[in-house]
Amino acid sequence: MRKLSPGGLALSLALAVTVLSLPQAAATANSCAPRKIVVDRLAEKYGETRQSIGLGANNQMVEVFASMDTGSWTITVTQASGLTCLVASGQAFETLAEALPTPEKDA
Repeated sequence: MRKLSPGGLALSLALAVTVLSLPQAAATANSCAPRKIVVDRLAEKYGETRQSIGLGANNQMVEVFASMDTGSWTITVTQASGLTCLVASGQAFETLAEALPTPEKDA
């Protein structure tokens, strides 16, 4: 397992911030629960562990969970109250440890 580089963390958090700017319609009762329940379910059902963490708008904790075995990933947002909401999930997760391109060079 490779560690997430600062550039990879920045990319993960940028994605999460973008998702957080979407309407709050995603924060329905079906996608939110107390943090312990969400984290336990991600670990037990999907084998996911926390890969990165950051602080989002309004002091919300943004976390990326993933399974190195299956490649599944989930982005969560936890409010100060302890309520955790699933924001996005998918497949083919991998960590990157590459430097971002300089302004003179395009990705």
